[in-house]
Amino acid sequence: MVIGSSSHNKLLVISSISGALLLTVADLIARIIIVPSEVPIGIITALIGAPYFTYLLYKRRAQMGY
Repeated sequence: MVIGSSSHNKLLVISSISGALLLTVADLIARIIIVPSEVPIGIITALIGAPYFTYLLYKRRAQMGY
């Protein structure tokens, strides 16, 4: 858990800010990676999100003892 509090208000604010930051960075990368054209932003977010999701799955499995 990133935030040690049980307040959903703080979690909502932090998740919305981090989501906006993620999409802004992904858009910037998508526009810079191939200069004459743009890469779809979904590809960039998948390249960022898929390894992180896999990491979370392996971490959860290790905690459960599988």
